[in-house]
Amino acid sequence: MFKDTADVRNRLSGQQYIASEEIGTVVYLAQSLCKPILAEGPAGVGKTELAKAWAASLGMPLIRLQCYEGLDESKALYEWEYAKQMLYTQLLRDTLRNVLDDVNSLAEAASRLAQEEDVFFSENFLLPRPLLTALMSDEPVVLLIDEIDRSDVEFEAFLLEVLSDFQVTVPELGTINARHQPMVLLTSNNTRELSEALKRRCLYLHVGYPTSQAELDIVRLKVPDLSADLAKQAVAVVQQLRNMDLRKVPSISETLDWARALVTLNATAIDEKTMTNTLTVLLKYETDVAKAKRMMGGDKGRPNRYGR
Repeated sequence: MFKDTADVRNRLSGQQYIASEEIGTVVYLAQSLCKPILAEGPAGVGKTELAKAWAASLGMPLIRLQCYEGLDESKALYEWEYAKQMLYTQLLRDTLRNVLDDVNSLAEAASRLAQEEDVFFSENFLLPRPLLTALMSDEPVVLLIDEIDRSDVEFEAFLLEVLSDFQVTVPELGTINARHQPMVLLTSNNTRELSEALKRRCLYLHVGYPTSQAELDIVRLKVPDLSADLAKQAVAVVQQLRNMDLRKVPSISETLDWARALVTLNATAIDEKTMTNTLTVLLKYETDVAKAKRMMGGDKGRPNRYGR
């Protein structure tokens, strides 16, 4: 476990995740107070990577539940393996015949079978999904509930029991309590407003776009083959693009993709040709690309403008 905030940041750094003091503090408090973290912010700023680095830094398994519209309890919690139940029924056909051998009515047969239903609705036939897997794990885990804002309000409400008491109710088995309380990180890209009830159960963390220096540190760490000078130019370009009125500004993950692309192309400077040929690595909409090209067009003859 983490000793303090500094230990959090050091261990995350060991997993190539540069954590701000705020991130280090919230992660440490989440551990100390046994509270989930709700990390909100734009897509691609490192929220999911935080969960991965958190798990790796503590040597814990990472269990991920990817949320989406229409996600329900059966896909997140558990399902019964009906095919396996049917197979066992076939294999135990003779035994079942013996059990029902002396019954005289349909009602009596149903009653006697009901006494045996625990055999077929037991953990042997339970197929755990991510939430139940995290609760039933024999060792502590980090549970990532990714993009909770993409799920429906009903599923969000269902999560409240899990996040409050770290238990779930399976009608056929009863209440299942966590063997070890998992470390929980929920992420949201702010596509919809989350309920106050969910927020109340979590420590809040906003993860935004990094400063120029922080982003440069990330690029140098993740793409060490990129020269220091070119890394500065690349970060300067990205920072300028984020100040433009774009439909989607580049995320940190796209900055890293671009840095790797520059290495792959053996670029020595971000001139107009290089920028034009690689702009779609950063920008994902034609209108955004056109705006960026117009911005560059106003500075022809100054190819090394960025970061110089």
